[in-house]
Amino acid sequence: MTLPTADTPLYNHPLNQIEQWLQAHGCEQDQNDLHCWHIERAKWKAELCLEVEELAVRYLGAGEGGRDVVRSFKYSLSREDIEAAVFSGP
Repeated sequence: MTLPTADTPLYNHPLNQIEQWLQAHGCEQDQNDLHCWHIERAKWKAELCLEVEELAVRYLGAGEGGRDVVRSFKYSLSREDIEAAVFSGP
């Protein structure tokens, strides 16, 4: 897999490359909702969904009182910025 440079906006990546990028970070595709992915780290777990205009991330049980923390990142952001924000956790 050859990705565009890290400073390239995510909207300039073909879908198959975005999917490979997610897999390389340990994400697993949801078999029922193919636009959603799951990731689990030692201290957090999340659901990532490739929406029409943004990458939506739900950190499960990571907020106060066990609430989910929801964030979204526009595809106009660079892959590097999205990667730093999403994979650093809630």
